[in-house]
Amino acid sequence: MLHHLSLGVADLDRASAFYDAVLAPLGYVRVWSDLRPGEADQAVGYGMPDGRDKLALKHRPDGQRPPGPGFHVAFAAPDRRAVDAFHRVALQHGGRDNGGPGLRAHYGPHYYAAFVIDPDGHAIEAVFNAAV
Repeated sequence: MLHHLSLGVADLDRASAFYDAVLAPLGYVRVWSDLRPGEADQAVGYGMPDGRDKLALKHRPDGQRPPGPGFHVAFAAPDRRAVDAFHRVALQHGGRDNGGPGLRAHYGPHYYAAFVIDPDGHAIEAVFNAAV
């Protein structure tokens, strides 16, 4: 259904360093960069190593605000260890804990997830939802 999602960020260097780190344990990489220091409308894109982006970070230094309550982005993880690493690395790179790694039985018997607030205030999640 979705081709990609874009998030506005106040500091593209800080945000891209954060997402480079937290998406790596999930198997996602930066697939393109449009970096022109001092110019407007810079961005970076993330996705699978095949080069197709699913998430873009757009530099919006003036008036950037995360969406309100109820909005979050959930990234698929290959296993529970990746969820754990996502959470640990996010906290090491400026993210705030919004729910540590663990089973969330109210979402299903195999729903293992961790929740973080990124440096720009976006709510993000890593989830592995399969029998171990």
